[in-house]
Amino acid sequence: MADKSIREARTPDTVRSAAPEEGVAEKALSRDGISRRKLLGTAGATGLVLGAAGGAVGYAAAPSEATPLSSLGSNRVMFHVKHQPGITEGLQARGHLVAFDLTAGTGRKEAAALLRRWSATAERLMAGEAPAHDDTDVARDAGPSSLTLTFGFGHSFFSRTGLEKQRPVSLDPLPDFSSDHLDKSRSDGDLWVQIGADDALVAFHALRAIQKDAGSAARIRWQMNGFNRTPGATAHPMTARNLMGQLDGTRNPKPAEPDYDKRIFVPSSGSHDPAWMANGSYAVVRRIRMLLDDWEKLSLKAQENVIGRRKSDGAPLSGGTETTAMDLEKTDAKGNYVIPGNAHARISRPDQNGGAAILRRPFSYHDGFDSGGVPDAGLLFVCWQADPLLGFVTIQRKLDRGDALSRYIRHEASGLFAVPGGAAQGEYVGQRLLEG
Repeated sequence: MADKSIREARTPDTVRSAAPEEGVAEKALSRDGISRRKLLGTAGATGLVLGAAGGAVGYAAAPSEATPLSSLGSNRVMFHVKHQPGITEGLQARGHLVAFDLTAGTGRKEAAALLRRWSATAERLMAGEAPAHDDTDVARDAGPSSLTLTFGFGHSFFSRTGLEKQRPVSLDPLPDFSSDHLDKSRSDGDLWVQIGADDALVAFHALRAIQKDAGSAARIRWQMNGFNRTPGATAHPMTARNLMGQLDGTRNPKPAEPDYDKRIFVPSSGSHDPAWMANGSYAVVRRIRMLLDDWEKLSLKAQENVIGRRKSDGAPLSGGTETTAMDLEKTDAKGNYVIPGNAHARISRPDQNGGAAILRRPFSYHDGFDSGGVPDAGLLFVCWQADPLLGFVTIQRKLDRGDALSRYIRHEASGLFAVPGGAAQGEYVGQRLLEG
């Protein structure tokens, strides 16, 4: 299947059903020469496929080595693409975010070798193949499961590798915000890797492979685990919900919009960014704890007023459906705004922020409970934009001045990373920076 058709099959908020590239099913993936797909076909006579409406439909098949993998596990995302994978694809069921710091003595040459190893491993894993060396066999029975690996560079990477002159101005540290309660040990980092998949074992397998590939060149600075609803779990494709029960991502920029690329990706020319960032993007990563005990004490009406949308279907309080434009001037019988002046959806709208927009692609997280039984849960917020100052910073400054939601959340970790464009065939991610 061509790159274009696979990426079209994985647009946000739709059920993915792309078939694996022709020939991938026949590749030998294990040491004994049995492919993962053949192994799955012989090991299980029953499985699930997605129906046209996005529901689960059972089927039975006689065990046979010729039986192909026929499930979400067969979905494949291509590695060699214009923009790195993991940005425009739909939300994935499982995610890992991990930052690394280069070790003492690791410079530009060693960093290049590391990115070369990581890129080779990412290409193999995303194709449903085992890593070249020391496979853990965690995902031995699975297909690619829409696996994506995305690589970025932090502000400190450039001084550690003597590449300060190539550091983008857009990578300047984020300003402080009043809602910040940041743990520095879980923020920033020289290198950042985002892993996503529709199977938890496939995602963990990739995380372990990337860690092993780091070798002595880099050590883990922090790592976070997230999740989303599994594709096909709802009766029809829909916007995901966060742990507050709200639809999250309704106003994401859409590829059909004429300024979509301009908002999300660094252009190939005419930019203040260095040439190696062409077709890349900037990822803002925030660990946002939701104060769920406080939130859940609110009545449904109070929760909806905080957000500015109905909880049931995401429609604006001014009426209509989820995609209906908000009527910010609509008032009730008492003359009050139907959508309160400090509602999150009102304040964060692009037309309330000089057109600023970000592509949200988050994961939820739950890291247990504290000694008082309070859940440590919330959002691993990841957003993408061509310029963080014109995207996240502009919106967050506005939210910082009076967002009703701010009393129910706490930003506990933060990072900003330059994510270069996708690696061309025969290249590794970041090659134009490290060898330019």
